[in-house]
Amino acid sequence: MRLPNTAHTSRPWRIHELTRDFRLEDVWALPTPGGPDDFPRLVQEFSRLAKGIDSGARPQGSSRASSALFAIRWKIGALLGWDGPDTGLGTRVPTLRDRLPADLRAAPAGRDLHRFTSLYLLEDEWAAEIANRTVHGVLHIGWVPDGTGGYRGEMAVYAKPNGLLGTAYMAAITPFRHLIVYPSMMRQIGREWQARSDDPTRPHA
Repeated sequence: MRLPNTAHTSRPWRIHELTRDFRLEDVWALPTPGGPDDFPRLVQEFSRLAKGIDSGARPQGSSRASSALFAIRWKIGALLGWDGPDTGLGTRVPTLRDRLPADLRAAPAGRDLHRFTSLYLLEDEWAAEIANRTVHGVLHIGWVPDGTGGYRGEMAVYAKPNGLLGTAYMAAITPFRHLIVYPSMMRQIGREWQARSDDPTRPHA
């Protein structure tokens, strides 16, 4: 379920310190009910799913349209040079790790995704970044009370478009993100989370 931006901005997440010049694009409630100690499980599960989708694989039960959109994006990027070695972190833009305060710099970095580089991992918060010719983006996953005594995940996406190309790109993909990509991802996360809740011995690989 998509949430208002205030659901994210009202919480004292550490990511706020690093993204003052970024735009908060989306906030989503993740269908991952659990207890106070289940955040590491969410990070592991989200990493597995996001890596599969982002790499062009189609996880079982995922949307064909969503997987096709990712595949098209990477093919276009390859043709136009959007994802070359001179367009990413440390080349076109500095990594946000350069902005980390001392305590976050000393914290575990967490697990990288296929194209995302992890920034930090805390007990209830994980952030990763990506950069290419079009945008510098940040993915944030948090673990929040659900109002009924339990907890659930929350996903936020930040972006800093790169000039006119980046602004046009973000405007073009917004309806696809809201109508296809994220709803499909939410359904897949919910199915996988429930399946592993029903069978804790099911492998995560």
